[in-house]
Amino acid sequence: MGEIKVSPDYNWFRSTVPLKKIIVDDDDSKIWSLYDAGPRSIRCPLIFLPPVSGTADVFFRQILALTGWGYRVIALQYPVYWDHLEFCDGFRKLLDHLQLDKVHLFGASLGGFLAQKFAEYTHKSPRVHSLILCNAFSDTSIFNQTWTANSFWLMPAFMLKKIVLGNFSSGPVDPMMADAIDFMVDRLESLGQSELASRLTLNCQNSYVEPHKIRDIPVTIMDVFDQSALSTEAKEEMYKLYPNARRAHLKTGGNFPYLCRSAEVNLYVQIHLLQFHGTKYAAIDPSMVSAEELEVQKGNLSISQEEQ
Repeated sequence: MGEIKVSPDYNWFRSTVPLKKIIVDDDDSKIWSLYDAGPRSIRCPLIFLPPVSGTADVFFRQILALTGWGYRVIALQYPVYWDHLEFCDGFRKLLDHLQLDKVHLFGASLGGFLAQKFAEYTHKSPRVHSLILCNAFSDTSIFNQTWTANSFWLMPAFMLKKIVLGNFSSGPVDPMMADAIDFMVDRLESLGQSELASRLTLNCQNSYVEPHKIRDIPVTIMDVFDQSALSTEAKEEMYKLYPNARRAHLKTGGNFPYLCRSAEVNLYVQIHLLQFHGTKYAAIDPSMVSAEELEVQKGNLSISQEEQ
């Protein structure tokens, strides 16, 4: 068990990319943890936002692959925030601290919802240049827990973990998906009571995305066709909300495709970011573009041939 945690890739990542801790609020207990990798000259990087159970390192496979191609990538872990406005304000301060005017956001599940809320929050002075929404949702009422959202802070950690684990796949899965679930369970164990309670509160607090405020932002919706915590209705709602979005479908991948289907996810991320090459919002070092584009086109070709 725990194959990912002892894998050479993960150990290489942990030994080469430092975890930074940054405080941007007046409250010293609110600490952002992040991995910032790739060329610092890039002023519009891709930022990864994790799900309820995730820490910043759940995106290590994206960081390793994309930085190898010349992208600047940042993976985050949230401090304890209890409402969406507080999160958005803190995230804006973090971007100011990092001196990043605009960014591309990849959000998984809760991370996807928060990415949309932040784009909405900053729509008058845009900070989000594009969105990749992986297994994301646009309305917290889909979880039918808005009535309990205000009581998560009272619950002990073991109870909160049980709630989160209830959404993990319990049926038969392939070995790579099983490894991904093991790794996420391990990450979940590393989170404290207040971290978990605050994330579940953000996940279930009554709120929805106002699409008219973010309709001009390029969006890719990434989802899986097999079992995940998202209902078909929630997925359909996302398609309705973003009728012009690109769609990146994975046949399988469960709740954590960025871990167990990383090659496909990385390819879709590259395809999404291709549209910004040659502009000031490119997330890639210009000197790396030609080789990287050729590789993506090759990958694209093999995916379309597989589908046929």
